[in-house]
Amino acid sequence: MTGTTDTTDTTDTTGQGKENRIATIETSMGTITAELYEERAPITTANFIGLAESGFYDGLIFHRVINDFMIQGGCPKGTGTGGSGKTIKLEIHPELTHVDGALAMARSQNPDSASSQFYICDGAQPSLDGQYAVFGRVTDGMDVVRAIAEVKTDSQDKPVKSVVITKISIK
Repeated sequence: MTGTTDTTDTTDTTGQGKENRIATIETSMGTITAELYEERAPITTANFIGLAESGFYDGLIFHRVINDFMIQGGCPKGTGTGGSGKTIKLEIHPELTHVDGALAMARSQNPDSASSQFYICDGAQPSLDGQYAVFGRVTDGMDVVRAIAEVKTDSQDKPVKSVVITKISIK
């Protein structure tokens, strides 16, 4: 038999049967695809989708990269100190945990300060559960996540050579 079949299940596991929307994150190092959990994280996914569809993320960089932990992007300043100008309420769902490939929102010490910065886990990070809003999971492109996580960084965990988010599209 030739060819392959995509067997990725994008049905929300809440049992309501709604198909999850998909984010395609195009980067200078390859493409990452993630399903979004709109049923269980509606505030967070709506924020991310709105920013992606407006082109907010296009041209931004992954400004914080830590191998075997996570890759973080979405800061318009490229420093980890910027956002979209709007913050959202922390949204925690007990079934959404920091598994390998989890897509989650970064924030400051204030629980309700998430804005535009997001991260993707490079390996399971259970110590983050209950503290940050997980709103999706990588379904394809973990090899790209791992490659980004392994780039050379400076003392602030910023890649020496920029890893650019070319575009994020939603389907």
